[in-house]
Amino acid sequence: MTSPDTPTPDSPATASRLILRGRIVSDGVETPDGLIAVEDDRIEYAGPASGFDAAAFGGTEVPTPEGALLLPGLVDLHCHGAGGVDFPTAEEAGARQALEFLHAQGTTMLLASLVTASREELLRAAELFARLDAEDLIAGIHAEGPFLSHARCGAQDPDFLLEPDVDFAMELIETAGGALATMTYAPELPGASSLVDLLTVHGVTPSLGHTDCDDATAQASLEQARDGLSAAGFDGAEGLPTVTHLFNAMPPMHHRSPGPVAACLRTAADGGAVVELVADGVHLAPAIVQTVFRLVGGANIALVTDSMAAAGLGDGSYTLGPSRVTVAGGVATLDSTGSIAGGTATLLEVVARTAAAGVPLPDAVFSATAVPAGVLGRADEFGSLRRGLRADVVATDPDLGLVAVVRGGRVLGAAGSPSQG
Repeated sequence: MTSPDTPTPDSPATASRLILRGRIVSDGVETPDGLIAVEDDRIEYAGPASGFDAAAFGGTEVPTPEGALLLPGLVDLHCHGAGGVDFPTAEEAGARQALEFLHAQGTTMLLASLVTASREELLRAAELFARLDAEDLIAGIHAEGPFLSHARCGAQDPDFLLEPDVDFAMELIETAGGALATMTYAPELPGASSLVDLLTVHGVTPSLGHTDCDDATAQASLEQARDGLSAAGFDGAEGLPTVTHLFNAMPPMHHRSPGPVAACLRTAADGGAVVELVADGVHLAPAIVQTVFRLVGGANIALVTDSMAAAGLGDGSYTLGPSRVTVAGGVATLDSTGSIAGGTATLLEVVARTAAAGVPLPDAVFSATAVPAGVLGRADEFGSLRRGLRADVVATDPDLGLVAVVRGGRVLGAAGSPSQG
């Protein structure tokens, strides 16, 4: 619970001042009778309603229902698109529409995730999303590939998979102009160690995934990534490697062949890595989600969507990069192989399903807000409800149904779904 200083307003109420009331859930703590005051694009107060003079502050009250929940804006480290738009192949207008849609659904910051594709397509997408990053519409770019395992490629197009190439990786880093935040890689591939060194020197978080490696290889690579980030001057969560959608696109853990899963769990439990969980009810069984939270703790987990173009829409035909995908019953699968091809849930829906799996709500919210903000090195900007942080707030009903979203102090309207294409 935040204990801010009560402001002494000296100007009349303006449209730039907002008041929200409800149960605040932030930083792993709940404040039952909470109030958030927003001035311009910043949080002026977040704490017990009794500790703030709302009448003197003035401002516009954002309507919320009885029992409303107030959450920090959600932060997604792994998102390939939504509302009919595929980030890896999107043109600028479509990308902007999809981001508007996602922001209005409560994901106020995210990484735009690319998939394995041709060199030309990856560089084109990196250039596009670097421009959108410069406008603060996203928090950077996640390159899911192309340096991934053929044996565990999942929905990645095997025709474009490559062994780690530091020259190509450097070209991506330069094209992104500082916006490349994370890169998924398979540590067993030749050249992976040199790739990790390159990424960490340039402040790009290595994310172990789409791998067929053994326990020892995973352990050593995570340690190398952590040491490299530390040597580059990064600390806290920003100084930790991540694990791309733990369990998915890697060999299952067996008691005589633990594979990468065991190493990732151990390292996360020791505070040495952050593991992504696609807790949408499709990628992972609810019992697995609850078990991982109990084993490694919410502070070492980032809830993600791995969402693709169908998120926010219904069943039908879509694309994920160069691949065709069919969504039936909310489950996306590749037309070519039947493999799961990303998620269709929003991050707020993932939080709700995580809580329904038995994870305490404050832990689920923490893993979808403060943890990913920390991985991005931006916990002093967003991811929590504290005075001075950017005013990103998600208001829901008691069942986590979306009521309102404030992003940068602006109340977002219900964004229409961008057209499919």
